[in-house]
Amino acid sequence: MEITRETDYAVRCVLYLSRKGGEVVMIDEISREMLIPRSFLAKILQRLSKTGIVTSFRGVKGGFQLAKKPEEVTLLDVINAIQGPVAMNICAVNEAACGFSSTCAVHPVWVDLREIVEGYLRKTDFRKLNTSLQTAAKKPKK
Repeated sequence: MEITRETDYAVRCVLYLSRKGGEVVMIDEISREMLIPRSFLAKILQRLSKTGIVTSFRGVKGGFQLAKKPEEVTLLDVINAIQGPVAMNICAVNEAACGFSSTCAVHPVWVDLREIVEGYLRKTDFRKLNTSLQTAAKKPKK
């Protein structure tokens, strides 16, 4: 499994919004602070909005904010919103996509890996990510 650039940008965007404490943030600020091309970010924010991860506000004071508390949004939520299910092989998501799923010795490995990765990503919420970032920033540099 490889995280796409779009998913990486979406994670950065949600991470930034999760630090803003419910503040409505303009797209230009997110783009500038997280080094994401504005036009690409607009498309990402539309998808995050459609899946209920962010809320958009129109008008002069418009922008975006996290739709939930940071601890209610996981890495898995963002990945699923942008690139779909997490899997090493399509058969772990859709057995019908491969005629060998029922007789393949490797198929259970792909399914197990998917479950392990999804479980880890589901436990990793944006409050935890921000806490670990703050902890790392406080450690003295060697």
